Amino acid sequence: MSPTIVVDSVAFCRALADETRQEILQILLQGEKCVSDLAGSFSMSQPTISHHLNILKNLGLVTSRKDGKHVYYGINRENVTECCGMLFSKFCCEEAGTAVQFTAE
Repeated sequence: MSPTIVVDSVAFCRALADETRQEILQILLQGEKCVSDLAGSFSMSQPTISHHLNILKNLGLVTSRKDGKHVYYGINRENVTECCGMLFSKFCCEEAGTAVQFTAE
């Protein structure tokens, strides 16, 4: 289990406002990838992909691990789920005294 990072909803929305970062997260749903693997899916340089990954990593939305010369990135499903739930609950109304509760899987 990775450490929990508290992310405010504005920072989360800013991170996901970029289509490239959304696509990176979708690719990482399939499993870990290194920067060169990810760069092959985009018409961008590796440094640009690394910049996007750094933003996602600083918010705790992706994890990284070093293996030799390569750094592999994966999606942090628990934190992504938590951030989505936090955003949803911010705009969700409680009906009949029933609160919506989220759990990370």
